Amino acid sequence: MAFTELEKKRLEKAVGSFVEKHRPPPHIRPELDLTFRINGQSVEIIEVRPRWKGEPGETMEHPVAKATYVKTRELWRVFWMRADLKWHGYPPVPQVGSIEKFLALVAEDKHACFFG
Repeated sequence: MAFTELEKKRLEKAVGSFVEKHRPPPHIRPELDLTFRINGQSVEIIEVRPRWKGEPGETMEHPVAKATYVKTRELWRVFWMRADLKWHGYPPVPQVGSIEKFLALVAEDKHACFFG
């Protein structure tokens, strides 16, 4: 079940603020940028880069962090993208109580799992 419109707007505001704060300077953004996507009950933070051998203007996305809301438990499960390109639970902190705590965890990146 997807988020309500109110929940989605709140998430867009929180995650949008996080992304704006952590985006690289404007002159670097054509080579590396940061965005997010809300898909179902999940929020993904994504790096965007030009495709290495692609057409000019063609980009590729590399997801770096994901939080999935578990409504029955009222918590967010935290995931990171491993080298096998699959989502794996984040062992140091597998779940958090709010999207803000998830964003703080990603910003801290204490174990260099999200941004390397």
